[in-house]
Amino acid sequence: MTSNPLTAISPIDGRYYNSSKQLSPYFSEYGLFRYRLHVEVEYFISLSEKKFFPLDVKIKNRLRILVHDFTIEDAQTIKETESVTNHDVKAVEYFLKNKLTEFGAGKVKEWVHFGLTSQDINNTAVPMLWKDAVEQELLPAVLNLQQHIIQLAGKWKNIPMLARTHGQPATPTMLGKELLVFAERLENQVQLFSYIPFTGKFGGASGNFNAHRIAYPKFNWKKFADDFLETKLGLQRQQYTTQIEHYDVLAAQFDAFKRINTILTDFCRDIWAYISMDYFKQQTKKSEIGSSAMPHKVNPIDFENAEGNLGIANALWEHLSSKLPVSRLQRDLTDSTVLRNIGVPAAHTLLSIQSIEKGLKKLILNESKLKEDLDNNWAVVAEAIQTILRRENYPEPYETLKQLTRGKTINKKTIHDFITGLKISSVLKKELKAISPFNFTGY
Repeated sequence: MTSNPLTAISPIDGRYYNSSKQLSPYFSEYGLFRYRLHVEVEYFISLSEKKFFPLDVKIKNRLRILVHDFTIEDAQTIKETESVTNHDVKAVEYFLKNKLTEFGAGKVKEWVHFGLTSQDINNTAVPMLWKDAVEQELLPAVLNLQQHIIQLAGKWKNIPMLARTHGQPATPTMLGKELLVFAERLENQVQLFSYIPFTGKFGGASGNFNAHRIAYPKFNWKKFADDFLETKLGLQRQQYTTQIEHYDVLAAQFDAFKRINTILTDFCRDIWAYISMDYFKQQTKKSEIGSSAMPHKVNPIDFENAEGNLGIANALWEHLSSKLPVSRLQRDLTDSTVLRNIGVPAAHTLLSIQSIEKGLKKLILNESKLKEDLDNNWAVVAEAIQTILRRENYPEPYETLKQLTRGKTINKKTIHDFITGLKISSVLKKELKAISPFNFTGY
């Protein structure tokens, strides 16, 4: 079979390709090759700037243009070299050396990858592509969704709604406020994420700059590497590592996305429930079909699809965050294949957010149903009445209201008749009769 969306094994590269293709520049093999090349080029230039060898300004510019304009054909050339070397990072090194020869700078090509191991490249390239994807795609998507929720909360801020605790009718709330619960939770998690730095490993085969120091013992390689990662790559350098980075920080970031996705799962289930209770209708399209058998159905598929994708994403975020920090002695290779899958939970997360956005745009408030539910549950004002009676030092108000309401059908007349029969002042009776499920909503 030829490769196309219909023959793709993963729906990310098949059915959902158009929805997730913006992540390709970061998480594809092409993207990984490009970020590896970026690290190699900037390291090579940085060595020249420290006077280890001369490099013409024109060559520097051509190298940076090579990274900026990196093509699929360039990636294919590296891939063909890898088929011979059986080593993907070495293939990038050879690609760059060949380009230097082509540019007329072949005399200094052995400074490419000087003193490095492949993990100095991988453990900077991957954090860089992850950082760019997070800052340019994933967090903006979360923040845009949060703002959408805030807008809907403002639109529906004055809509009273029956609350349900343990699935049972409870003290009324406001629809807008219930949406703000999720907006605040997302905001808190984004804030927590912002405290986590983007870090990388850079220190040679065992993390100690052995080859660097043996070649140039008087040069401060640790300071060089610290500055290189911070100023050229936008990363903080981990100071004590094995051959690979320890991945603890990356794991913390994956766990942060797992919490964001858990919040969104909770949100999807709540909106799904509100739709099932008929609090929301959904906009329909004439050509769309809700059920192959039941013509009347308009299913909340966007929130269901989102919930499913969030579950897949979180299963993978969990594996990544628990597996990557564990490596035998100075390294094993299990991190290598696992790291290649970062884009998969990222894509499922992005798909989920897109589905939620789509679903929210379809919602039509069914205010009459919310009013009906409130009017059918006057028992919820019992809390208000017994609290005011406590204020007035009325004997056993909770027990009195419990006897009146628990397990019974209560309406406005029941409540008002009860208030009329209380031995309290007429002013207090008026205060109590002014309470209804529609105004007992707090702040």
